Amino acid sequence: MSIFKPKRFPFGNRIHGTKLSKKSPTETIPAPEKVYISVSQHIGAPAIPVVNIGDRVKKGTLIAEASGAISANVYSSVSGTVSDIRDIVNGLNQRQKHIIIDNDFTGEEEFLPPMPDFEPQSIVERIRLAGIVGLGGAGFPTAAKLTPKTHLDTLIINGAECEPYLTCDYRLMIERTQEIYKGIKYVARALKVANIVIGIEINKPLAIKAFSEFSDLKVVALKKQYPMGSEKHLIYVCTGRKVPVGKMPFDVGCCVQNIKTVLAVFDAIENNRPLTETHITVSGHGIKNQKNLCAPIGTPFSSLIEYCGGKTENAKKIVAGGPMMGKALVSLNQFVRKTDSGLLCLTDTETSTDKPTNCINCGLCARKCPMRLMPMYIESFAMSGNFKEAERYGALNCVECGLCAYNCPARRALVQSISMAKAKIKEMKNGK
Repeated sequence: MSIFKPKRFPFGNRIHGTKLSKKSPTETIPAPEKVYISVSQHIGAPAIPVVNIGDRVKKGTLIAEASGAISANVYSSVSGTVSDIRDIVNGLNQRQKHIIIDNDFTGEEEFLPPMPDFEPQSIVERIRLAGIVGLGGAGFPTAAKLTPKTHLDTLIINGAECEPYLTCDYRLMIERTQEIYKGIKYVARALKVANIVIGIEINKPLAIKAFSEFSDLKVVALKKQYPMGSEKHLIYVCTGRKVPVGKMPFDVGCCVQNIKTVLAVFDAIENNRPLTETHITVSGHGIKNQKNLCAPIGTPFSSLIEYCGGKTENAKKIVAGGPMMGKALVSLNQFVRKTDSGLLCLTDTETSTDKPTNCINCGLCARKCPMRLMPMYIESFAMSGNFKEAERYGALNCVECGLCAYNCPARRALVQSISMAKAKIKEMKNGK
């Protein structure tokens, strides 16, 4: 066994969140009658539809093609007929183009061509072709991440899953250990690195034990501390390297990949399958049965809730993602995307409905901030429209982990204000 202690991480919080679905094995939800597949499921330019209304497709048929280096292919998750291509305002209040496919339930499947070889360039090309992006939430195209302009020496696998409630990564780590390991090795081969580290929080002892059996992996038993899964902080606790402000992991010789991402890499290389499904936790005390699901991309969130027995009478809020970084839905008009990892139905005891009051200058948000920012000042400048000062105080360095709002006794919407400031600053830089 090779289990190591992490570097000390003095910031952040120990979040008290129950992993209600931790003992629930992954279940595959039946494909719905219709899937609604967004062409914007990744950072970068939306994919361009390559099918028309009336076209017949199979599961695994390319339906939207990447429109640049920072973009990703999109594939049909069911066999059937394209019934519509239109803009939909989803549950996050975003207008996105969706390809709607009527499921014919024949289950016909189309595969990628066999791998010509397993050289690094072929592996990267297969990942690009399969439409694989970072499945931990960011959605950065994985092929672009595996072709850095600087030399890398370390691959870090993020097995922290530090958000409360979420357990889909944990279940995969103990249910599909060998496949994940093979996916890790393919990614390491693509990067031409030998040093592989996997960080797993200590509240997942079965996962730590499973991966410590591999002699060529260094397992770091992470402290249960949020946001331990944040890329920059994970790099520090696993390697001792600090990513400077404004820099990226590759600037310190590291590449970070998520558990679901390396599993998708395995599936694309060994089974010739493009990315057509993802794993998601449906949890919270506002849902009758908490489950970990494997769901076709484009499945309505309402189908996930129905499959889990429906909402309870005291469900108050529905959140896409985890409770810390997730977004509250304004409606259930939302559909599974590649990057989804959680759907939470929360009761009034699990979520705050208090109205915000004036800042009391307690400084808790600053003391708990893992990026060492002063969120109260950034919010103040954002609310007054002084985005230059917001930038000077480090708004662009915020990782939107949510700890400032979590600790704020005045219930200020700090994350939303900082997120808005970041968007405005980027608009100004782009001359908009």
